[in-house]
Amino acid sequence: MPQLHGLLLFFDISVSSDIKKLFVFIFSKTINFSSIMEILPLIFPVYWNFSYICSMKTFERILTQTIQPLFFNEKAIIIIGARQVGKTTMLQSMKKHTGDSLWLNADENSVRERLANPSVQSLKNIIRNYKTVIIDEVQRIKNAGLLLKLMVDNFKDVQFIATGSSALEISDSIFEPMTGRHFKFHLYPFSLAELYPGKSPFEIEQELHFHLVFGNYPEICIKRDLSEIILKNLSDQYLFKDVLVWKDIRKPELLDKLLKLLAYQMCSEVSVNELANQLRVKSETVENYIDLLEKSFVVYRLKSYGSNPRKEVSKMSKIFFWDNGIRNAVIEDFSDLSSRNDQGQLFENFMISERMKMNTWLNPSVKSFFWRNYNKNEVDYVEYGNGQLTAYEMKWNTRKKYKVTKAFTNLYPNAQTTIIDPENFVGFINIH
Repeated sequence: MPQLHGLLLFFDISVSSDIKKLFVFIFSKTINFSSIMEILPLIFPVYWNFSYICSMKTFERILTQTIQPLFFNEKAIIIIGARQVGKTTMLQSMKKHTGDSLWLNADENSVRERLANPSVQSLKNIIRNYKTVIIDEVQRIKNAGLLLKLMVDNFKDVQFIATGSSALEISDSIFEPMTGRHFKFHLYPFSLAELYPGKSPFEIEQELHFHLVFGNYPEICIKRDLSEIILKNLSDQYLFKDVLVWKDIRKPELLDKLLKLLAYQMCSEVSVNELANQLRVKSETVENYIDLLEKSFVVYRLKSYGSNPRKEVSKMSKIFFWDNGIRNAVIEDFSDLSSRNDQGQLFENFMISERMKMNTWLNPSVKSFFWRNYNKNEVDYVEYGNGQLTAYEMKWNTRKKYKVTKAFTNLYPNAQTTIIDPENFVGFINIH
């Protein structure tokens, strides 16, 4: 029933775990949709909006196309990504492919206690005859890697799926014991391909201005009229939570200042030493913080492409944000695109991030870079895949004609070159 899919999405991204449990109880006792619609406004008056729920739709995530063929291959599937990107909702939509499933939420103390240092026999008592076991927020379980290893090694006919909101703890405690026993995937905020399947390029172009300012987080795309409030709440309460608790970081004000500096330098080369001088801390501290922000899926760095160290810059990186809305929340600027002086930055960051998402899901062998030489000639984005080098320039202004710099094409005469602008971007971000 489509309305119930929308209902599940609403509760996954909008309310607390306690309210979710209550809803699940109601749903288990009431199979008539109209009955549920009568009960919920009385229990959840703050959250409930009848017209909003009924207008919702289910968005199919592209990552499911990659994951589903890997089920029941005697390996765990681990899905990581920032909080609130829709990992739980995606798995709920995949239940029809997983058979009878056991769902374990590691945010609950009872689940964490039961799964801490279990024996094979205790796991048998938990798993019973289920064919699929899903562990949500697996990084919260002590020795999670050893737990998954024990599961995969002793229950060959069961598909184990684990999600984690942060790669911080996962990278250290899970992946090492799971060597050769897992497939790892990243889920990001919605791509435009997921939001607008079947739409014409013209229709998608009309939506661009909104996403350049507010980004693609699921709740933002569903409740546009509350975008600014939701983004502030998301950035303040959820997104950086993992960073602040990791390794006993006690200077949230330093993280805040660093994020603002990175946000203003988005799509530009960043010098760790310069940032350290501005913040009056050690370079190692800045490097560690940026690394933590990358592992929390807030920012990422593109390295420079080069084959001639004497002519090309090869050691610098550019900084990008996975989501434009989060970047604008950091600098507290949601002003209309027409009045902004960072239009080009927003367009470049959005296009490259969209391309990176799609490549991660559909073309994982493609490598991404930027390019610059010592004469300060540069190319915004460079890809290398299947033996082909391709250079892209992102240009917000469609009234001028642009070309990729000759400094690059003379050095790489066989490279393909393309200019991406607001009137031709649809093909670049793989919307067919």
